[in-house]
Amino acid sequence: MPRKGKVYLVGAGPGSPDFLTVKAGKILTEAEVVLYDQLAGGVRDLLPDSAELIDCGKSGSRHTLEQDEIERIMVERARAGKQVVRLKGGDPFLFGRGGEELEALREAGIPVELVPGVTSAIAVPGCVGIPVTHRSHASEVVILTGHEDPGKEGSVLDWDLLAGFRGTIVILMGVKNLASIASGLVDRGKDPATPVAIIERGLAPGQRVTTGPLGEIGDVATRAGVKPPAVIVIGEVAGLYRGEELCGAKE
Repeated sequence: MPRKGKVYLVGAGPGSPDFLTVKAGKILTEAEVVLYDQLAGGVRDLLPDSAELIDCGKSGSRHTLEQDEIERIMVERARAGKQVVRLKGGDPFLFGRGGEELEALREAGIPVELVPGVTSAIAVPGCVGIPVTHRSHASEVVILTGHEDPGKEGSVLDWDLLAGFRGTIVILMGVKNLASIASGLVDRGKDPATPVAIIERGLAPGQRVTTGPLGEIGDVATRAGVKPPAVIVIGEVAGLYRGEELCGAKE
């Protein structure tokens, strides 16, 4: 009887191999096919040479493979009896399209196992001394994709609600739209003095933190030459940044 294939939706964490879970590392050593994102960072070096390695990296509008092609390959290899790993940066179910892939695999009748990953939305700010929640500063946190522009018609985000939100706002993939996001929040009533921290290349060589008030952060980021990937933190907790590195120094 032919061996049944299976797909593992695996979170690679924020980029450093040090933050890959034990279970994820074990599954990678046994993988026969690995479809990996560019966000896997240094984890790329841990992929087994014996496996079929398929680059699915996406950057802005540039896609190595389109989403439907990624899903087709996973289904095809699993039906051929392969142990397939879909390796995603951070956690598969946080802006990683893991939910879409789960649905496609379910529809095709393919067994699936989720291996959660450490999300950069929490780990990256934490490693520079910014807790996304703090008893004295923020009891709530919301995580957004920065692809949404406040001025865009038909935005699915409630920018008026976000402007009045008293907790921490964490934005992933938001460098391109940072200036418009900041001005949109200020225009809707958020205090322009609200602290903001931008952590570029979190937990990787070249990590850098840029800070400034919300009302000026667009100009500050432009002058500093901020580039993606970056995690943006808006809220009182960003004011706790003291130039520390709590997860090990970067070379």
